Amino acid sequence: MDQIELKVTSREILGKKVRFLRRQGVIPVHLYGPGIESMALQCDTTELQRVLDEAGKTQLISLKIDNEKKPRTVVVHEVQIEPQTGESLHVDFYQVKMAEKVKVEIPIVLVGEAPALKLKENMLVQELNTLSVECLPAKIPPSVELDLNSLTESEQAVRVKDIELDREVTVLNDPELVMVKVSVRRIEKVEEPVIAEEEEEVEVPEEAPVGEEEPKEE
Repeated sequence: MDQIELKVTSREILGKKVRFLRRQGVIPVHLYGPGIESMALQCDTTELQRVLDEAGKTQLISLKIDNEKKPRTVVVHEVQIEPQTGESLHVDFYQVKMAEKVKVEIPIVLVGEAPALKLKENMLVQELNTLSVECLPAKIPPSVELDLNSLTESEQAVRVKDIELDREVTVLNDPELVMVKVSVRRIEKVEEPVIAEEEEEVEVPEEAPVGEEEPKEE
């Protein structure tokens, strides 16, 4: 696979003033890593988005800086997103050393169909979206595929220990951690309102007016 390339240039505009760069179609980026001096950089918004879509946070990127002849090998460490528009505001790149292991988050991709979902009362619950691993940069897997075909019964689960990766990739998550499971939907019973019976009217005998006496027989 050819390495993904991204061209960047040095950035002199810092702080809150970077908003003027974004208006011009330029995104501020930052480069750092072990044993190197951090650098403020910038690049074309459209080109950066293309690279982010292709590389994610797992693929190696060949970062070409305008005043350097040799590109640097980096991975995306963090992307700041504008919550309303979903546009990238700032990106941090981490420069790796090919002979040193790195810790990365690998996306979990669900494949296949769980036979247990043929029952309407069952539903699929994904407890984990990424897997934490440690390995050499060249061994970083783009994703972890989780096959759902093994889920045939209710309350069945796939745990971290069930995933098989390259021997040179170390999984850092708890082996017993549930990645995905089949749960039973809880159906709440709606109780019908109890209608109280109307009380029977009781006839009350009329009383004689106060102060009036019954006539006496003479």
